Amino acid sequence: MILDKIVEDKKERLEADKASVSLESLKEAVKKIKEDKHDFYKALSGNDLSVIAEFKNASPSHGNMDNKLDLDKRISQYSKCANAISCLTEEKHFKGSKEYLMSIRKITDLPILRKDFIIDPYQVYEAKLIGADAILLIAAILDDRKFKELYDLAVSLNLDVLCEVHTLDELKRMLNLGVKIIGINNRNLYDFTIDLETTIKLSEYARDKKSKDTLLVTESGITKLSDIKHLRKSKVNALLVGTVLMESDNPEGLITDFKEEFRGE
Repeated sequence: MILDKIVEDKKERLEADKASVSLESLKEAVKKIKEDKHDFYKALSGNDLSVIAEFKNASPSHGNMDNKLDLDKRISQYSKCANAISCLTEEKHFKGSKEYLMSIRKITDLPILRKDFIIDPYQVYEAKLIGADAILLIAAILDDRKFKELYDLAVSLNLDVLCEVHTLDELKRMLNLGVKIIGINNRNLYDFTIDLETTIKLSEYARDKKSKDTLLVTESGITKLSDIKHLRKSKVNALLVGTVLMESDNPEGLITDFKEEFRGE
C-alpha cells in the first residue's frame, strides 16, 4: 500500500535526521525561538469559507506539478487571498523540504501548516523550529496513544493541529479526543482514489457530535467550481487545495472564484 511505503520511508529518513541533529539539540534550539505565532485556528474560523493554499512539487497520485510560477510569485498570490498556507515537507514522494517552508515563512505573514507524515516527537520540535504554525497529524497512521502524545506536544509548543480523517471510525476517534480542527480527506491514502462524498457524509455526522468550536476542513480532490458547489451542503469551515492551485498561473483568481462559489455568488 502507498501509505505504508511512505511511512516506512519516513522512518528511515528520521533515523538519518536524528543522526545529523539530535533531539536534544532541537529542543534547545526551540527554547531560543522568539515567539511569533500566526494563528492557524483563527485564520480558519471566520464566517466566510477559508482557503488553505498548498505548496508542493509532486504527489504519488499526480506526479510532478506543472509549475507555472516560482515560489516567490506563487506565495505572493496566495498571501493576497488565501487564509493559510500548507507546505509539503515530505522529501521522497512529494519532493518537499523543510527549506521550502523556511523560505515561505520569510515571504508571508499567513499561518503555515507543515504537511508531512508525522510519527515522532522529533518532527514536532522540528516543525516549530522551521517556522510552522500548525502540523498535520493523520489518524490512519497513529493509534490514540501516539496521536495524543504528538497532539499534546504540539499544543505545548503553541502549534495548532490539523487532525486528518478519512473514515467514520477515524472521525469518531478524533471527536472522542476533543481535537479543535478536523480535516476530512476525500482521498483514500491507501489507494489514492478520491470521493468528495467523504466530506459530505462525515461532516454531516460531525455537525451533530462536535463541539461548536471544532472546525472542519475538506481536503483533496477539489479542482473546479462544480466541486465547490457540491461541497456547500457540508458547511465546512475551510478547504485545503493543492494541485489545481500549483498548476494555475493565476491562483489568486482561482481562490477568489472558489470563495465566491461557496457563498453562492
